[in-house]
Amino acid sequence: MSGYEVAVRAEATLGEGPTWDAAAGRLLWIDILGSRVHGYDPASGRRTVRTTEQHVGAVKPRAGGGLVLNLRDGIGLLDPDGGFRWLHRETVPGRRANDAAVAPDGALWAGTMRYDEAPGGGTLSRVTGDGTVEVVLPGVAVSNGTGWSPDGRLMYYIDSPTRRVDVFDYDGDGGGRVSGRRPLAEIEEGAGFPDGLTVDADGCVWVALWDGAAVRRYTPDGVLDRVIELPVPRVTACAFGGPGLTDLYVTTARVGLDAPGPLSGSLLVVPGAGQGLPQPPFAG
Repeated sequence: MSGYEVAVRAEATLGEGPTWDAAAGRLLWIDILGSRVHGYDPASGRRTVRTTEQHVGAVKPRAGGGLVLNLRDGIGLLDPDGGFRWLHRETVPGRRANDAAVAPDGALWAGTMRYDEAPGGGTLSRVTGDGTVEVVLPGVAVSNGTGWSPDGRLMYYIDSPTRRVDVFDYDGDGGGRVSGRRPLAEIEEGAGFPDGLTVDADGCVWVALWDGAAVRRYTPDGVLDRVIELPVPRVTACAFGGPGLTDLYVTTARVGLDAPGPLSGSLLVVPGAGQGLPQPPFAG
């Protein structure tokens, strides 16, 4: 099935990280290599763009207003008045921020990767509202999609070159500890690489496929039960948005394509694709 529409026609180099900002009624997304944070209000069609001083891997709403940014050199905070400050700064030459997600307890799980995608050069860290950082998964390659089951007891995670969607047991009462890593699903050769993910109200995991021109949905048992084919090869991430969280927003990329199609780099949407889960804001 398909049924996509173009929400924002754009030429993002590396569009990523769609996130529904419920308080503002807008869809946030980024262009990592373009160093831009985009906002889109589907009710009015209003668009905003803010340029960041560094490559930006993710943007999420904060509980007290403003935004948290996963930046090349660490975690930054945008205050409601537009002011910027660092929450945690850690410069590692050759490394940048990538995808991030907010856990049920409000902590930010922020990924990194090397620009050359060298194996073992990336991390997944848990960042609390006071700026405490704990590296949970060292030695990953391309840290990507992260999400939680509706009951908060499972965490899903993608290190893209593994071609797997992995699942952990998640202890929300124990400081966000994870254990028992195991594969949920594996992407077969020729179908692309798993990139970003989101979890719906039924506990199904939606996975964007880089070089796969599609978004797939897997059941909690890891069974592929739905494929949304899209007119762009480099599908990067997906998230539910809109007032009822029923529309699936999908980001796309142009980077590395010899002849990008007309929609590569645009923000797409599949209306009425499913039922999303409300996403908690960052507790900082």
